[in-house]
Parts: sequence; structure tokens; C-alpha cells
Amino acid sequence: MVDLKDLLTVRQVADQSPGITENKLRWWIFHAETSGIAPALVRIGGRVYIDRAEFNRWLEGQRMARKADRAA
Repeated sequence: MVDLKDLLTVRQVADQSPGITENKLRWWIFHAETSGIAPALVRIGGRVYIDRAEFNRWLEGQRMARKADRAA
């Protein structure tokens, strides 16, 4: 279930995330099915909101090496 407190606009996520620009977020959203970010998106009318918890899970999945692999 989505917690309304976790829903952020694209601009809010970009403002809170150093290194992630609004343009990069919009590119990921435009290519949501291939980028894999779709589960983190909530579309209402023409607006797109990002579920912060799901976004963080998606972002963690983008690591080039898993934590267990780096520890070895």
C-alpha cells in the first residue's frame, strides 16, 4: 500500500537527491518499463509521483555489485 507521506514529485526527489537531476528522473520515467522504475511510479491524471520507498528499493537494485560480492 502506498503511504501518501512517501509520494514525492519529480522535482522534490531531484532536490533531495544529490547527483540525480530532474532530467535524469524524467528520462527514467519516460522509459519506465525498460528502466524498471515503473513500480515506484504513481500516475494520477497527467501527474507522476514517485513512491520514495519503492524508488529507494529500485535504486539499490541498480548497484553494479551486490554488497555480498564487495565484501568478499
